Amino acid sequence: MEKDALIRFGVSMPEELMKQFDRYLLEQGYTNRSEAIRDLVRRAMLETGRLKSDQHVAGTIVLVYDHHVLDLPLTLMELQHNYHHHINSNMHVHLNHDQCLEVIVVRGQLGKLRELHQRMQVLKGVTYAELSVTYADGEAHPEHAHSHSSQPMGEPDHEQQAKDEGERR
Repeated sequence: MEKDALIRFGVSMPEELMKQFDRYLLEQGYTNRSEAIRDLVRRAMLETGRLKSDQHVAGTIVLVYDHHVLDLPLTLMELQHNYHHHINSNMHVHLNHDQCLEVIVVRGQLGKLRELHQRMQVLKGVTYAELSVTYADGEAHPEHAHSHSSQPMGEPDHEQQAKDEGERR
């Protein structure tokens, strides 16, 4: 894959804001300002309000809810089943006796994911609901550079290691 050409430009800002930005760079582990600015611009461009409804995206829906609210867990499960073709995975965590945290990994047209998110966030007992997305291609399973081993977890795949070593030379 060919890298995009980089364009150099200048940025002016007040001194105090620059100092705060430099502290942010250190805290986040950036090695230079350009990397941080690129990430901040990407993040700003990914705000769900800036993307079109037909844009193909991947992301998460994060929920916190009271599982004691009548039928709420069942309703959330039914919603997920109704949108099963947009849901890749989910994780359920018991925060305390009353509250649950659910992280749902989603992929598909942004409009459908917004619809699912909105249907969840208005349910009685849902105290937090956030949709966070990033760009994704339209492929259900895009091709990627690495292979998937049939080796049991934790055991080395010597054939793949040899192939990887050969590619590095």
